[in-house]
Amino acid sequence: MSIKTTLTTDSGAPVADNQNSQTAGANGPVLIQDHHLIEKLAHFDRERIPERVVHAKGSGAYGYFEPTADVSRWTMARFMQPVGKRTEVFIRLSTVAGEKGSADTVRDPRGFAIKFYTEDGNYDLVGNNTPVFFIRDPLKFPDFIHSQKRDPYTNVQEPENVWDFFSLSPEATHQFTWLFGDRGIPATLRNMDGFSSHTYQWVNAQREVFWVKYHFKTDQGIKCLTTEEAQRIAGQDPDHHQRDLMKTIERGEFPSWTLKMQIMPAADAAGYRFNPFDLTKVWPYKDYPLIPVGKLVLNRNPENYFAEVEQSAFNPAHFVPGIGPSPDKMLQGRLFSYGDTHRYRLGANHMQLPVNRPHATAAANYSRDGYMRFDGNHGRAKNYEPNSFGGPAQCNSPTWAPLEVHGMAAAHAPERHREDDDFVQAGNLYRVMKPDERGRLIDNIAASLGQVTNDKIVERSLSHFAKADPDYGERVAIAVRNRRNPR
Repeated sequence: MSIKTTLTTDSGAPVADNQNSQTAGANGPVLIQDHHLIEKLAHFDRERIPERVVHAKGSGAYGYFEPTADVSRWTMARFMQPVGKRTEVFIRLSTVAGEKGSADTVRDPRGFAIKFYTEDGNYDLVGNNTPVFFIRDPLKFPDFIHSQKRDPYTNVQEPENVWDFFSLSPEATHQFTWLFGDRGIPATLRNMDGFSSHTYQWVNAQREVFWVKYHFKTDQGIKCLTTEEAQRIAGQDPDHHQRDLMKTIERGEFPSWTLKMQIMPAADAAGYRFNPFDLTKVWPYKDYPLIPVGKLVLNRNPENYFAEVEQSAFNPAHFVPGIGPSPDKMLQGRLFSYGDTHRYRLGANHMQLPVNRPHATAAANYSRDGYMRFDGNHGRAKNYEPNSFGGPAQCNSPTWAPLEVHGMAAAHAPERHREDDDFVQAGNLYRVMKPDERGRLIDNIAASLGQVTNDKIVERSLSHFAKADPDYGERVAIAVRNRRNPR
């Protein structure tokens, strides 16, 4: 029989009565002197931190990454070598547009964020379960998300807003084809791939530069839900994905992914047939084949959801030596935006939280003070640099290779490559789908676009699909017409 622990206040004082508030007599008003009551209510009032602007609902797990091939010719990142070395990771898998209480099985991209606790500090890889994204410039990101969120008047997600933005943003055609296809709703979080989506820089010990894309291929196989299956599950168990991941790991059935890389020598980028840093496009495998390099395994559930999943913070600006950014405009915007939103949502000291702080090394810097500084605040150590007292000093070894830039500082449209186009890859994706997959894609688009009453929005949207592939456009047009004008 276990010995009961005494209940205390936050200051450690024992609580004499946790069932009855202090009152003026048995039936009198509650007394403000009841510190335990006030402390308990005040903490309860503040339990909910602001939810994430996007990716509000997610599931998390710990595990490890293990390289399975020698990658030293491409990167000097130490956690990527030698073969067989294991690095602890924390992963968060999430929907994008919905709030924290939304259903897991909505049609939406899934975030695929990984925190590698390396000996050189944390490396955060922030991706999705799609290899592309809706837009290519961060200036459009707030507008895009607003079009997906609740309407300021109706307070519900409006298909008219979603499709209006799409109809005026043709670069989203590729991602919409992914989203409304079968992979728009994974059966479980274990049965989907993960992608860096962005292009990143790898640099080796000889300072040679490569542009790379990460592909985490599920070892459980791709499995998806139809719209009808997803709606049924959403009504029966809106936390289906969360429950599945947790129970699977509890049973010892550890989900895993094989990491495969696409690697482009830096010299190829300028003359490549389309902009390799455009987030709305993929690199064809025939140009840059997938190279298996590692294994990602999830084998431990968090002990406390709020402390470890809700307070986890992933920042693509967290690089380690051998890995760096690319000129991808969306990535450049995220390098600022992610850290900024964490400082708003969790506070300036969020990197001290156990799930976010380095695990295989220790942070050493001059950050001081701020809300929720719960350690010794570096005691009496000097809080400036340089200093003469042995404080942390720069290492004089760049983390990544410099990026060459040129031209006038202005608001530029992307420099066009010879095959830059907003529709070719969407058409290619449509054409590789099996007939039944195309049928479900058409039905899914029509079910959403058919709700739009503005004819101009519908016409503009249909024109994008037609430019991707004439058959694609014609079939969507017929399906939408039938939805809007049922017999």
